[in-house]
Amino acid sequence: MTVPDWLAPFVTMDISLWEKVLRTIVVYLGIAILIRVAGKRLLAQMNSLDLIVVLLVSNVVQNSIIGPDNSVLGGLVGAVVLIGFNALLDRAAEFSPLGRWLLVGNGTDLITDGRVDARALARIGLSQGELDLALRRQGADDVTEVERAALEPEGEIVVTLKPGERTATRDDLDRAVAELKALIRAAGPSASAPA
Repeated sequence: MTVPDWLAPFVTMDISLWEKVLRTIVVYLGIAILIRVAGKRLLAQMNSLDLIVVLLVSNVVQNSIIGPDNSVLGGLVGAVVLIGFNALLDRAAEFSPLGRWLLVGNGTDLITDGRVDARALARIGLSQGELDLALRRQGADDVTEVERAALEPEGEIVVTLKPGERTATRDDLDRAVAELKALIRAAGPSASAPA
């Protein structure tokens, strides 16, 4: 069947469907490996230079995915393959510990019991100032208040404050008031009467 000239740019692909699928998957895996090797820091504290790299990488690999094909159908096939393959890998990481380790990785402990692991900071390329900023954003004024802080594979620094350093919630206050009322009631009416 012959496609009209006006429709050709939309539905005629210059490369085969399977080549398009394979190119997309190979480029996806290549970038995933690069990000995995580059580390969690790239995701955690993206600065303007990191943003430039991300933008340029997307431009550099574009031709690897589309090849000589500039058709709308080819672009849609590439997009569907990217989204579908990403969903497949997300499922693999979610349900398989090995898949999670391979695809996502493990967290890196930065602070344990109020002590900063300087070697871990250096290994992931995070400065003390960046760590201090992340701590302040999560309610810690000082490293000594932190029970544990870790850079998670998704790029977030998760901070767990020591029990005495955590802010009181409304539930904590309600519990304390209830305990005080119970103590007053247990002491009897003479305890609440003025002397």
